[in-house]
Amino acid sequence: MAEPTTVARPYAEAAFKLAEGPGALAKWSEMLAALATVSQDQRVRAAVGDPNLSDAKVAGLFISILSLSGEGENFVRVLAENGRLDLLPEIRTQFHALRNEREGVIEAEVVSAFELSGAQLADLVQRLEKKTGRKVKAKVQLDKELIGGIKVVLGDKVIDGSVRAQLGALETALKA
Repeated sequence: MAEPTTVARPYAEAAFKLAEGPGALAKWSEMLAALATVSQDQRVRAAVGDPNLSDAKVAGLFISILSLSGEGENFVRVLAENGRLDLLPEIRTQFHALRNEREGVIEAEVVSAFELSGAQLADLVQRLEKKTGRKVKAKVQLDKELIGGIKVVLGDKVIDGSVRAQLGALETALKA
């Protein structure tokens, strides 16, 4: 069986192509976020998995909950007909990645041992933008186990400047 990421990719790309007009990217992003949220509701999941409900009725459930029309309605109907409504969260994630790529944005996950001030975060974002050549959207999380410093995850790259990582490296060097 194929991975959900692989199966969701063509649907995300199709939605991205449909979102070509001015302001359409934002509209589709919002709609896919709402669809993904609705698809995670337990009652909706039960309806999607109910073999007694037709694809049209299941699609109608999504369409009526979110008052969809036009391309959004057609998109949901295609997903329902192909039994892919459960992939909505992954479709949304991949659509978001395509949008970020188009807009030259990279998301950075910043994990800090202590809360960062606005100035510290702005300085960090500026440095990351200079390093990557792209606009950076930072999401900050606190993790007291880092002891001090920060850890930054940019896509598949990790910059670990935490005290915990430095202590781990020191421990490894001393054991060698």
